[in-house]
Amino acid sequence: MEVCVTYHDGVQFQAESRGHRILSDQPLDNHGRDQGMTPPEWFLASLGACVGFYAVKYLEARQLDPSGLEVVVTAEKVEHPARLDNIHIRVKTGIPLDGRHQKGLEKAVDACIIHNTLTHPPTLTTEIQVPAPVGA
Repeated sequence: MEVCVTYHDGVQFQAESRGHRILSDQPLDNHGRDQGMTPPEWFLASLGACVGFYAVKYLEARQLDPSGLEVVVTAEKVEHPARLDNIHIRVKTGIPLDGRHQKGLEKAVDACIIHNTLTHPPTLTTEIQVPAPVGA
């Protein structure tokens, strides 16, 4: 997987992957133009969309109607270091589920790749690339 993020102007960035594009911006009170979600909102959206995918697949595999499914993801911004914490995922189904399917759905959504990435932290590396000085 690869996503390329390019700077536009102000505090806007565009992410592109496989020909799809999304814009990141900041709210007006944080020097932005509020034309897109912030990176932390993207992060929560990514988790919610992943959980939603696993929820739909669980429901469909059991011939249960996924219509009306909604995933709400909340988090708190904390410091030292600055990060999101206390992430809460709320999956709302459009249909009643018995206890067996509620437990099965919870197990299914907890298996989403983003959820697993958060509960089993990945190795992160950062590489800074700069052009060679002119005349070097």
